Amino acid sequence: MNHEKPIIKNKEWIGRIPSDWDFVKIKEHFVERNTKVDDISFPPLSVSMGGVVDQMENVSKSDNSGNRKLVKKNDFVINSRSDRKGSSGISPRDGSVSLINIVLKPKNINPKYSEYLFKSYYFKEEFFRNGKGIHFDLWSTRYELMKQIFIPYPKIEEQNKIVEYLDNETHQIEKLTKKIEQKIELLKEQRTSLINEVVTRGLNPDVEMKESGIEWIGEIPSHWEFLRLNNLGRFSKGKGITKDNIKEGGNRCIRCGEIYTTYELRFNRTKSFIDDETSDESVLGSKGVLLFTGDGESLEEIGKCVVYEGNEELYVGGGINIFTPKQDKVIPIYLSYVMNSESVIYQKSRQGRGEIVVHIYSKQLKEIRLGLPPILEQNKIVEYLDEQTKKIDKTILIEEKKIKLLNEYKQSLISEVVTGKKRVV
Repeated sequence: MNHEKPIIKNKEWIGRIPSDWDFVKIKEHFVERNTKVDDISFPPLSVSMGGVVDQMENVSKSDNSGNRKLVKKNDFVINSRSDRKGSSGISPRDGSVSLINIVLKPKNINPKYSEYLFKSYYFKEEFFRNGKGIHFDLWSTRYELMKQIFIPYPKIEEQNKIVEYLDNETHQIEKLTKKIEQKIELLKEQRTSLINEVVTRGLNPDVEMKESGIEWIGEIPSHWEFLRLNNLGRFSKGKGITKDNIKEGGNRCIRCGEIYTTYELRFNRTKSFIDDETSDESVLGSKGVLLFTGDGESLEEIGKCVVYEGNEELYVGGGINIFTPKQDKVIPIYLSYVMNSESVIYQKSRQGRGEIVVHIYSKQLKEIRLGLPPILEQNKIVEYLDEQTKKIDKTILIEEKKIKLLNEYKQSLISEVVTGKKRVV
């Protein structure tokens, strides 16, 4: 006996559903809430990938605190912008959100079932497909179009069972994911600790030591120099390269975000390009330069350092401090290891300035103090750290792939269950 309905026009994203389910338009089970309120009477909320939460500290805030939308507990809220795809959820409390969000009051539908449905991969794509705009980043979906989208609608009793099943299954997946994330954090801490130990004490555990005179550095090998970064090269500053300047081809460039989103300390190529006109206003870097992030939303993001090892010329964007080392005195990748060690990270964090956006400038970076071994010893340290960090990075990559597979399984499970491909009754 066939228990499925065939695909019908405008319902392609759903596919086939059980014969005892219905196809309904969103407007049949949701009422748009469009009441304007202020964020004093109704506390501000943020709509994130993880759901609706208390307003995040790092979000941009409007000066017009009265120009917001009312949200009641158990309302479903979704960001209409394409660059916030997947930012949605059921509100756990009364509050207010920015006007870019669509606020829906559920009726005759389990709110949690609708949350699972609307956060499924296929619905997110359908929601985006119904949007309009002149540019990808400005693409948005209005409720007038959203409300016409068909959704699968099982009986309330089955919705309740679906929610109970998915709550349990996703909890188990998230629990396992959290354990893997904790393991990754421990591996990254191990990596940082290893680098710090080697670049401050060397490879010989029996070497004679001397006091550096700096509390957070402590002792260094007695035959090492102790100096400021300024003694090892010169700084220059990247010029502004914005998101709008990026092209599909042209002259290779790098922006600040490409540095602090990776834990790699060396790179050969980037995926970003600019045209000749923008290049004329930018600073050119070459093989062996060190690039320091100058801006970030936290102390952890500023001053992160990578070394460029590519053979092509590289145009460097604003927010990046460029350091050209004296390669007869210091090996670039060795210096990059030092600049990402705990003792130097501490020095950089003490120098950071700013509240919403944190900055560090070359005049502060110049004052970073470090112990410097002879070139031959630098080479040995680089070989050792390359070998050891490669092992750790390989393990991190394996664990990250596990998280990716778990997230894919979770998304697939939700999509199958909320569209009836997998029954839980």
